Amino acid sequence: MQTILGANGQIGEELARELKRNYTSDIRIVSRKPVKVNDTDILFAADLSKREEAIEAVKGSEIAYFTLGMPMNTDLWEKQFAVILRNVIDACKINGTKLVFFDNTYMYPQDSRVLTEQTPFAPVGKKGRVRQQMAEMLLKEMETGQIDAVICRAPEFYGPGKTQSITNTLVFNNIKEDKKLKVPLKDNTLRSLIWTPDASRATALIGNTPDAFGQTWHLPVDENKLTYKQFIALASQVYGKELKYAVIPKFVFKIGAVFNENMKELQELLPRYGYDNLFDDSKFRQRFPDFKVTSYRQGIEQIKEEQKK
Repeated sequence: MQTILGANGQIGEELARELKRNYTSDIRIVSRKPVKVNDTDILFAADLSKREEAIEAVKGSEIAYFTLGMPMNTDLWEKQFAVILRNVIDACKINGTKLVFFDNTYMYPQDSRVLTEQTPFAPVGKKGRVRQQMAEMLLKEMETGQIDAVICRAPEFYGPGKTQSITNTLVFNNIKEDKKLKVPLKDNTLRSLIWTPDASRATALIGNTPDAFGQTWHLPVDENKLTYKQFIALASQVYGKELKYAVIPKFVFKIGAVFNENMKELQELLPRYGYDNLFDDSKFRQRFPDFKVTSYRQGIEQIKEEQKK
């Protein structure tokens, strides 16, 4: 059995579909209110912040995928995120289960350096420090041989369905609502965006590749890095109309943070938009040369078709 912990988000849903397509029909879906993705899924309701429930959620699983997401609430992150991962690590150790940890890049420095699996952690803000704490917790367990685990790390998302990201919110949601698009800070810095179904497919592949464990992997992105200006120009081609946008300066976000909680939570993530975001996935590409990465054009075309429906 393969178990998805936190399966109601876009990554978890796509992961369940990919596991069913190519690996196994014996899938357990775990969340506080689990919902089937495939007809054959087994549902298990659990609060992973409670150790005993985490142990029961993982029991009998060969592989557990940690794809849990949390609302952008710093207090919640600080109180619960590391506790939940600690419980999941313990549950996997007790049950002899392999752990696949789906991670993001919040713990990396927010500047123009090329980001590889060896880049030292230098988080900006509290959420970044929580992510550093979680990654280091698991790496320590991996180094001591206490658990058979692997880290799959992804940059900012864009994608279909429930995909939640700054790009989806400021670009594609505004296209759908026929509003002017928004770009944070600068439109001329290079971005690394991952198509969410690719992130899930790559995570499933790594999870089912025994020699991939004991390592950190950067998941694959379109190798043609684009600026937001170029990305929106490409979207204009796909949608067949000029998509106009405005660049939102930092001081506007600061003013907004006074009145809007979401804007306040966004503050620590803003610096990355002032620099090129260069996410190196060469390790993955060399190990899995046959993996087909969705191009930006293909991804935008799929979002357009979904919006039409």
